[in-house]
Amino acid sequence: MKCIKMPARKTPPKFDCLSAMKALGEPTRLRLVRQLISGPKPVTELCESLGATAYNVSKHLRVLKEAGLLEMQKQGQQRIYDLASAFREKLSRNSMTLDLGCCQFHFDKLPE
Repeated sequence: MKCIKMPARKTPPKFDCLSAMKALGEPTRLRLVRQLISGPKPVTELCESLGATAYNVSKHLRVLKEAGLLEMQKQGQQRIYDLASAFREKLSRNSMTLDLGCCQFHFDKLPE
Protein backbone atom coordinates (compact mmCIF):
# COMPACT_ATOMS: atom_id res chain seq x y z
CA MET A 1 0.00 0.00 0.00
CA LYS A 2 1.39 3.37 -1.01
CA CYS A 3 0.94 6.37 1.29
CA ILE A 4 0.09 9.64 -0.35
CA LYS A 5 1.21 12.72 1.48
CA MET A 6 -1.51 15.34 1.53
CA PRO A 7 -0.49 18.99 1.36
CA ALA A 8 -0.47 20.74 4.71
CA ARG A 9 -3.52 22.85 5.41
CA LYS A 10 -2.84 26.49 5.83
CA THR A 11 -4.45 27.65 9.03
CA PRO A 12 -5.22 31.33 9.28
CA PRO A 13 -2.81 33.15 11.58
CA LYS A 14 -4.10 33.82 15.07
CA PHE A 15 -4.41 37.40 16.14
CA ASP A 16 -1.33 38.59 18.01
CA CYS A 17 -1.60 41.91 19.85
CA LEU A 18 2.14 42.70 19.76
CA SER A 19 2.43 42.01 16.02
CA ALA A 20 -0.64 44.17 15.41
CA MET A 21 0.78 47.07 17.41
CA LYS A 22 4.10 46.88 15.56
CA ALA A 23 2.38 46.80 12.18
CA LEU A 24 -0.01 49.63 13.05
CA GLY A 25 2.79 51.82 14.39
CA GLU A 26 3.28 53.49 10.99
CA PRO A 27 0.87 56.17 9.68
CA THR A 28 0.65 54.77 6.13
CA ARG A 29 -0.38 51.37 7.47
CA LEU A 30 -3.06 52.94 9.64
CA ARG A 31 -4.38 54.75 6.57
CA LEU A 32 -4.42 51.46 4.63
CA VAL A 33 -6.40 49.72 7.37
CA ARG A 34 -8.83 52.64 7.50
CA GLN A 35 -9.37 52.25 3.72
CA LEU A 36 -10.00 48.50 4.10
CA ILE A 37 -12.52 48.84 6.93
CA SER A 38 -15.20 49.55 4.32
CA GLY A 39 -14.36 46.34 2.43
CA PRO A 40 -11.87 44.62 0.11
CA LYS A 41 -9.93 46.75 -2.35
CA PRO A 42 -7.37 46.13 -5.10
CA VAL A 43 -3.85 47.52 -4.70
CA THR A 44 -4.44 50.03 -7.51
CA GLU A 45 -7.39 51.59 -5.68
CA LEU A 46 -5.40 51.77 -2.43
CA CYS A 47 -2.54 53.50 -4.27
CA GLU A 48 -4.90 56.07 -5.74
CA SER A 49 -6.65 56.83 -2.45
CA LEU A 50 -3.33 57.25 -0.60
CA GLY A 51 -1.50 59.00 -3.41
CA ALA A 52 1.38 56.53 -3.08
CA THR A 53 3.30 54.30 -5.47
CA ALA A 54 2.40 50.64 -5.91
CA TYR A 55 5.87 49.73 -4.64
CA ASN A 56 5.40 51.67 -1.39
CA VAL A 57 1.85 50.46 -0.79
CA SER A 58 2.85 46.84 -1.49
CA LYS A 59 5.60 47.01 1.14
CA HIS A 60 3.13 48.23 3.76
CA LEU A 61 0.51 45.66 2.74
CA ARG A 62 3.10 42.89 3.11
CA VAL A 63 3.90 44.01 6.69
CA LEU A 64 0.21 44.09 7.58
CA LYS A 65 -0.37 40.68 5.99
CA GLU A 66 2.60 39.12 7.79
CA ALA A 67 1.21 40.49 11.07
CA GLY A 68 -2.03 38.60 10.37
CA LEU A 69 -4.09 41.77 9.87
CA LEU A 70 -4.85 41.32 6.16
CA GLU A 71 -5.82 38.60 3.74
CA MET A 72 -5.10 38.68 0.02
CA GLN A 73 -6.83 37.04 -2.93
CA LYS A 74 -5.65 37.01 -6.51
CA GLN A 75 -8.20 37.90 -9.19
CA GLY A 76 -6.47 37.65 -12.53
CA GLN A 77 -3.58 40.12 -12.44
CA GLN A 78 -4.98 42.00 -9.43
CA ARG A 79 -4.41 41.38 -5.78
CA ILE A 80 -7.40 42.19 -3.60
CA TYR A 81 -6.76 42.94 0.07
CA ASP A 82 -9.22 42.72 2.95
CA LEU A 83 -9.02 42.76 6.73
CA ALA A 84 -8.37 39.31 8.17
CA SER A 85 -11.35 37.81 9.96
CA ALA A 86 -9.47 37.56 13.29
CA PHE A 87 -8.55 41.23 12.98
CA ARG A 88 -12.07 42.28 11.97
CA GLU A 89 -13.40 40.59 15.13
CA LYS A 90 -11.36 43.07 17.20
CA LEU A 91 -13.16 46.01 15.61
CA SER A 92 -16.08 47.56 17.47
CA ARG A 93 -19.59 47.39 16.10
CA ASN A 94 -19.16 50.70 14.29
CA SER A 95 -15.92 49.32 12.78
CA MET A 96 -13.94 52.47 13.52
CA THR A 97 -12.41 51.43 16.86
CA LEU A 98 -9.93 48.59 17.22
CA ASP A 99 -9.81 47.24 20.77
CA LEU A 100 -6.66 45.23 21.47
CA GLY A 101 -7.40 44.95 25.19
CA CYS A 102 -4.27 46.86 26.17
CA CYS A 103 -5.03 49.83 23.92
CA GLN A 104 -7.49 51.13 21.35
CA PHE A 105 -7.06 52.62 17.89
CA HIS A 106 -9.79 55.07 16.85
CA PHE A 107 -9.59 55.11 13.07
CA ASP A 108 -12.16 57.91 12.83
CA LYS A 109 -9.93 60.21 14.93
CA LEU A 110 -6.66 59.66 13.08
CA PRO A 111 -5.24 62.41 10.88
CA GLU A 112 -5.78 61.98 7.16
